[in-house]
Amino acid sequence: MKTVFISGANGYIAQHIIKQLLKDNKYRVIGSVRSEDKADRIGQQFKSPNLTLEVVPDISKLNAFDNLFQKHGKDIKVVLHTSSPVSYSTDDYEKDVLLPAINGTRSVLEAIKKYCPQTVEKVVITSSYAAVAGSKQEYQRGTVITEDTWNPVTWEEAISGAEAYSGSKTFAEKAAWDFWNANRDQVKFEMTVINPVFVFGPQAFDQNVGKKLNASCEIINRYLNTTPETEVDQKKAGSFIDVRDLARAHLAAFENAELAGQRLIVAAARFSFQDIVDVLNEDFPQLKGKIAIGKPGAGKRRLKEISVLDNSKTKKLLGIDFMPFSKSIDDTVDQILKARGQ
Repeated sequence: MKTVFISGANGYIAQHIIKQLLKDNKYRVIGSVRSEDKADRIGQQFKSPNLTLEVVPDISKLNAFDNLFQKHGKDIKVVLHTSSPVSYSTDDYEKDVLLPAINGTRSVLEAIKKYCPQTVEKVVITSSYAAVAGSKQEYQRGTVITEDTWNPVTWEEAISGAEAYSGSKTFAEKAAWDFWNANRDQVKFEMTVINPVFVFGPQAFDQNVGKKLNASCEIINRYLNTTPETEVDQKKAGSFIDVRDLARAHLAAFENAELAGQRLIVAAARFSFQDIVDVLNEDFPQLKGKIAIGKPGAGKRRLKEISVLDNSKTKKLLGIDFMPFSKSIDDTVDQILKARGQ
């Protein structure tokens, strides 16, 4: 049984990946979390003898993963780096956002190089669509965005704050590719980078539904707490992927040799925020007349005014039949309403 290491094991996406890794006893999983409390909670949720949890308190330190790889490195064949430290309550974006994201990525790769350069076969980095395109590109009519597109954010723009998140994702991903290209003679592993878009879908466990959810699902959650008079932002749009499909993509990234060295934009389709509201009002009769309405149907027009996302290369390589938008929204909301007893 092959051993897979996953960083940030308590994350929304990571928990779905772990679920799929443990299914049918296919893999042993070692996951890192930041505290014993999180390790205990996740261990109790999964209840699997094939899951081991280790505490890495601060992944932004350059030697953060040394102890873990010293202990388990000889067994680990696949590394999935899904965690990224993000602190928004700061005035020093370089110190608290950019450098931790870059160092977190480098610390995993350096630990592999130090302790298991010839035994780790595959590394999958979870980056972000924010590293592919900034809002200027995203909302620019006529622009075509592909797997070769990079967010042109500069270091100066990132440290000023407005582009701190997208900058952290962009520079952390570039650091990963730079490391891999510079060390190919010293490490055995192939690398794939996954750039997810807005990620919707239920939490891995019902008890993970809190008052606030992870960034993408919180968009849906916020609309559940609106009134018919609440305005719907008609300009906001993007692309979505269901979290269960995204987890499948992470497994494909190391199981399928064709994906080695690839940069993937894992996205099912475009959507607008109005489209979310339309699905809520159409599919949940108990919400109709109680939540925002916006301008029904207007979202389709908005999608013609923004850039075109062409991730046909990714879709062909993955061969996954992605879940439809309405199904992803419905499953997310079903779980939230169930947790609230509605």
